[in-house]
Amino acid sequence: MVKRISTVFLQVVVVLIGMMVLAFLIIMPTKEGRAENLDLFHIYADPLILYTYAASTAFFVALYKAFKLLGYIGQNQVFSINSVKALGGIKYCAILLAIAIVLAGVYIRLFHHEDDDPAGFIGLCIVTTFACIVVATAAAIFEKILQNAVDLKSENDLTI
Repeated sequence: MVKRISTVFLQVVVVLIGMMVLAFLIIMPTKEGRAENLDLFHIYADPLILYTYAASTAFFVALYKAFKLLGYIGQNQVFSINSVKALGGIKYCAILLAIAIVLAGVYIRLFHHEDDDPAGFIGLCIVTTFACIVVATAAAIFEKILQNAVDLKSENDLTI
């Protein structure tokens, strides 16, 4: 019972994180300094904003995979191939997101307006890329450990 409550709580946290990030992605472009004289179409048609929305799909897919993984844990199916696949999906999404963030940082560094200072954005890119690499590494380690456990479990099921 306690395990089920904790996994449901974590699933709620994952959903709340997704909702907060989605709200940030919708609201933030209108609050940016250069958007004050633009209409909504020109705000959301900015290439960097569109790129951010495209790159954020990897983040939302990773959240969905984490939600599914927590569901498997709540159903006591931790040592299943579905859990291994969910961790693999999280790993690949984190790698893809890290690449997308690096590309955005390179784009801003090369094509920023001469009056703008890209140091803050580049610093944010470095920190978030590092976080994505940490998530990808942790997911890869857990995926390997879980794959070994699933293989061992299937061997034990065959010997009985």
